[in-house]
Amino acid sequence: MLLTSCNNKPKEKAEIKEEVKPTSLNVIKTYNEATKQLTSAEKIGQLFMPAAYINDTEEEIQKLEQLIKEQHVGALCFFKSRSSAAANYDGQNKSDTLSLTNLKRLIKRYQKAAKYPLIIAIDAEWGLAMRVDNTPQYPYAITLGAMQNKDSLIFEVGKNIAKDCKDAGVHWNLAPVVDINNNPKNPVIGYRSFGEHKELVTKNAIAFVQGMQSQGIISCLKHFPGHGDTATDSHIGLPVINKTKEALLANELYPFQQVINNGVESVMIGHLAVPALTEEKNTPTTLSKKTIKGLLRGEMNFKNVVISDALNMKSVSKLYPVKGELEWVAFDAGNDVLCFAEHTKEGIETILKNATPEQIEESFKRVWELKEKAFNTVIAPTENYYTSKSLNTLLANQSLTVAKGNNHTIANFKTDGFIGLEITKSEENAFFNSIKRNHNFTSYSTKNSTLSNIKNVIKTEENVLIALYPPSIKPKNNFGLSSDELQLLKEIINSKNVVLYVFGNPYVLTNLDITNAKYVIVAYQDFPVFQENAADHFLDKTDAKGKLSVSIN
Repeated sequence: MLLTSCNNKPKEKAEIKEEVKPTSLNVIKTYNEATKQLTSAEKIGQLFMPAAYINDTEEEIQKLEQLIKEQHVGALCFFKSRSSAAANYDGQNKSDTLSLTNLKRLIKRYQKAAKYPLIIAIDAEWGLAMRVDNTPQYPYAITLGAMQNKDSLIFEVGKNIAKDCKDAGVHWNLAPVVDINNNPKNPVIGYRSFGEHKELVTKNAIAFVQGMQSQGIISCLKHFPGHGDTATDSHIGLPVINKTKEALLANELYPFQQVINNGVESVMIGHLAVPALTEEKNTPTTLSKKTIKGLLRGEMNFKNVVISDALNMKSVSKLYPVKGELEWVAFDAGNDVLCFAEHTKEGIETILKNATPEQIEESFKRVWELKEKAFNTVIAPTENYYTSKSLNTLLANQSLTVAKGNNHTIANFKTDGFIGLEITKSEENAFFNSIKRNHNFTSYSTKNSTLSNIKNVIKTEENVLIALYPPSIKPKNNFGLSSDELQLLKEIINSKNVVLYVFGNPYVLTNLDITNAKYVIVAYQDFPVFQENAADHFLDKTDAKGKLSVSIN
């Protein structure tokens, strides 16, 4: 069901750009036509989604073209490079200006190699920038979750991301994450989740899905049955969730059920050990019939496409050393699309040998009908779109959050004077520069000053404005902060009047003792517009309207 809503237009005024009419898509055959044309082996090939890489070598590109021609795979999932595909790519290489051009070129090339049109997928949770350099980036889900009653803006984020996908030739955005992040130490979800409360996650996920569907882009809920309450990265090991089925239905499974009820095209199964659902101690949910066919399809009444999480991930790939066996087990468990399958040829052969014609046809029908929707849905020209900058400006304004204290401290700072300190790896940041247009103050940066020099300078100061830019969005290794930097922060917070602005994951505050900090504000992103909005807050030109969507102890 295509979800649209004329009530999801934001009330805020912002610069918008002229709408560009969507490029036409090749209309593909109906399922009834296709099922008579494709052989059983070709139908199984349609269930495979190998990885494709934007920055691949010509040799590897030709290998994938050959695979497409010989095995008739039905889909491709794009990653930036082979080195970045093992985990979520967070950075941007500013020198790679041809990344989007390469993506478009490769999509056309691979489509040309295919006997049947390929459905193109990508992880674009916060925009194509998650995988493609120099493309529009939007805030992480944890940032969007801080906005109060602004799901209309989340609709616009989904809509903008969908338009960017469509313009690039992508049909299927493997998003949103609907995991409830109720474990602060989660190494792989965290910032990718809308928050720790099921109603918040559900409301925002529905808005995001509706935004994408308004542009004809396929969405995907992940990671079923919920990857939030884990402390293990499933790229490396198998997380174990020891909760009762009743507890999971009441919390982790709630967003999945509600978004399914509202209409969603696909669900991704995560690599998780959940004994209450699988009824086996160490069986990943990806490979569990009881989880997929029993719970998701049976009890939760999901009728559309089930896609596995990447089958190259060590949590499952190491379980089946025989080529093709993992692909068969995943298919037999109920996965319609085998994502990042590494042994396509052997997998097709094994499935063809073991599966019943009914099994093959059931999954093929779901996948082909997904293709029909992706290729044959025509979206009429709609209202104008936000530019990425104007939309991000609104999001910055609505998400800025006070974690501790009140603005009386800032008033005192501006009256009594203060010194600025940036904990950063960047040469230049917009936050202090924006404030300096209105206030004269001296500032120092860990990028170009030694920590000992900073300590000596601050010795005689009473008021310190700190801008913290954690190098990493992930919690590993203290979000990239060194032990010396953490010690410096501790000493300053405990001995000075400190106003702290955080341009990163709010969970970084769990690594700091902010008891003695006078004022702590979370800006979440380090985009220039987020820094400028934070500066406006310091200058009392705007309020902090957000609320933390996760608990910080």
